[in-house]
Amino acid sequence: MAEPGACREKSSVVVLGAGMSGLSAALALLPRGHRVTLIERGEVGNESSWAGGGILSPLLPWDYPESLARLALRSMAAYADWVMEIEATGGGDAEYWRCGMLALNAREGALAWCAAHDVAVEPAAPRSFSLPPQGAGRHALWLPDVAQVRNPRLVSALRAAVEARGGRVIEHCTATGMRTQPGRVTAVETTAGTFAADAVVLATGAWSGLGLPGLAAVPNVRPIRGQMLLFKLEPGVLDTILYRDGLYLIPRRDGHVLVGSTLEDAGFDKTTDAATRARLHAAAAGLLPVLSTMQPVRHWAGLRPGSPGNIPMIDRHPDFDNVFVNSGHFRYGVTLAPASAELLVDLMEGREPALDPAPYGWQAALARAW
Repeated sequence: MAEPGACREKSSVVVLGAGMSGLSAALALLPRGHRVTLIERGEVGNESSWAGGGILSPLLPWDYPESLARLALRSMAAYADWVMEIEATGGGDAEYWRCGMLALNAREGALAWCAAHDVAVEPAAPRSFSLPPQGAGRHALWLPDVAQVRNPRLVSALRAAVEARGGRVIEHCTATGMRTQPGRVTAVETTAGTFAADAVVLATGAWSGLGLPGLAAVPNVRPIRGQMLLFKLEPGVLDTILYRDGLYLIPRRDGHVLVGSTLEDAGFDKTTDAATRARLHAAAAGLLPVLSTMQPVRHWAGLRPGSPGNIPMIDRHPDFDNVFVNSGHFRYGVTLAPASAELLVDLMEGREPALDPAPYGWQAALARAW
């Protein structure tokens, strides 16, 4: 029996935001009989979902709160099958690749954390990779099961899968308000018209903290800018993710290498700057010396939906029984997408979730501080 306010079968759900959080929620809702319309203020997946690197793990999972680790590990375990289903439904290739990650200067206790969480780890570099002397550092840990996706291609495949299942996607459409009755939203007003809704999902990313007329803002979510560089090497020069002291290098199979990323509290400004470009370039060349003689082929910035501890909010909105939130994933919206969507739909349909939902709830978010 569904709880009061839970989604009814064959209900009409309006999802605000068509990035990873909105698309994955739609993909989870559609097979359960819900009719889903996604409203996107810009273009599908063109904000943080496009701008990030696609590493399918928290960068150093032992350095994050346990609630984030639980959600991440559940997603990571499901990811290969999830991507396979997306590709089979909508076509395309998300370039899922279990390339592993070499984490340098890992703290004491990381091995024990991995053992306690059943995470494969080896206290050495993979045989195929030789670090330059300045990159060796202490406590190098090889995490062979860490995977990646090429996130713009995953977004494209995910959109195609949503549409193949009957979901409707409307781009360049801004939500302007809600029509309500006591305890419920009945419709979403937008620049493209009014959409009746039995339920609404807020998946508006970095914009979640702004709220809408008549709808309180998601607490403690704000944009955090990240700048990244892209290089083009020959395929195979680098075949594993490298991480050291906040810097990561992500290889793609075609030879591209992503370098990132900054954490800048700069509001909604996506400007890049030459000083950051030079700093990222120098740090990357310290790990992969071949980059020292090359210039980036691209430099960009994205806005993450920042949240304290990187812990997302996945919960019912306190003002309305039929409004739900899936936002605040900070650096890990791609990583956490399958498990977040699963938890969201469980809450919407009144089922007992596989994970304790309390750490991802509205009250928990209010209690966390930056």
